[in-house]
Amino acid sequence: MTTLLASGALGRSGEHIAPSKMSRLLTWLVLVNCVVSTACAQPAVGSGGTVPTTVSGSIVPTTASVEPKVVEVAKGLFRPWGLAFLPSGRMLVTERSGNIRYVDPDGRISPPLTGMPDSIVTSGQGGLLDLVLSPDFVRDQTIFFAFSQASPPGSRTAVARARLKGGGLEQVKIIFVQTPAAEAPAHFGSRLVFGTDGNLWITLGDRYFGAARSQDLSSHFGKVVRIRPDGSIPKDNPFVGVAGARGEIWSIGHRNVQGAARHPVTGALWTHEHGAKGGDEVNLTLPGKNYGWPVITWGVDYSGEKIGEGTAKSGLEQPLHFWVPSIAPSGMSFYTGDQFPDWKNSLLVGSLKFGMLVRLTFDGEKVIAEERLLPQLGERVRDVRQGPDGHVYLLTDSPQGRLLKLVP
Repeated sequence: MTTLLASGALGRSGEHIAPSKMSRLLTWLVLVNCVVSTACAQPAVGSGGTVPTTVSGSIVPTTASVEPKVVEVAKGLFRPWGLAFLPSGRMLVTERSGNIRYVDPDGRISPPLTGMPDSIVTSGQGGLLDLVLSPDFVRDQTIFFAFSQASPPGSRTAVARARLKGGGLEQVKIIFVQTPAAEAPAHFGSRLVFGTDGNLWITLGDRYFGAARSQDLSSHFGKVVRIRPDGSIPKDNPFVGVAGARGEIWSIGHRNVQGAARHPVTGALWTHEHGAKGGDEVNLTLPGKNYGWPVITWGVDYSGEKIGEGTAKSGLEQPLHFWVPSIAPSGMSFYTGDQFPDWKNSLLVGSLKFGMLVRLTFDGEKVIAEERLLPQLGERVRDVRQGPDGHVYLLTDSPQGRLLKLVP
């Protein structure tokens, strides 16, 4: 397993890296510096940072009237990325360094599971990323996980399935690889969500230098794709049969999608993605739609230069919500539990840049309020999940990452 793990964040706003061709060399040098240092990491609130007012249409964010209590479940996870709940009550957590570990409800952390692929590249933003249980997990004991895979001279996002047995994985099989590979160690995307039909959505980034290919149907860059659990292509995917298009593609025009969740009522896929300097988006991600990157965006380049053609263009989708300045979103979950009745059907989004949790409320598909929770947490929030007990669980991104539980 390659072990070139970055100790810091990439880009000045958490996960963001500028796409401007004029500043390409400069930002590449900055990116390389960030891989070996913490120079680009933003201070979270509580460690010297501040949360600015967000411009998001007409929505003015508010602070929470009642803050939930934060309970530490476990500590000492190395840059945890993804979280899944097992029927037994245990949890599975991925570490970007390439490990999957059990976490018991009492906080005990297991040794790494055996049987992981040896092609995981832990460089830059890459490594072991999201994971999800099979919809038939009780029967088949199968999990799915995403990672950055070595593909000389660079890497690519890959997804594998495996059978969970005791302290290891069996029958590991790679069922998807992003094509083409890229040299940049950034913008891997990598959230995994099963639809109600049993098909798997995979979110993918533009791989930083590949922004223009987010509009290219022959490339997986900047796309959401949809496959069957065995890796085959569903016949009802929107670009099946389109000349020159990859049949796995579900939607196009994305930058770097690191949050995805299935709507609890409609079953539709919702995602969020990183903008550049501003322009983080929440989208209702529908089949065949074009979400605009890099033709339109609510953000600008880090130099202040305009990106693309503006904020809107005919035929390109507008976000349901956006953030200026960026909050660097990562992790996302709809809340349907009973522990926080006022949060019912809210969308919960983690912030890497400001170390907080954002709650969005809706009237249909229209965002009507944004509430900011845990502003003094002081840690990068990487994943957000609702547990089977109705509590909200967070993973924090650091070499001593924590699994936290929010209780009333």
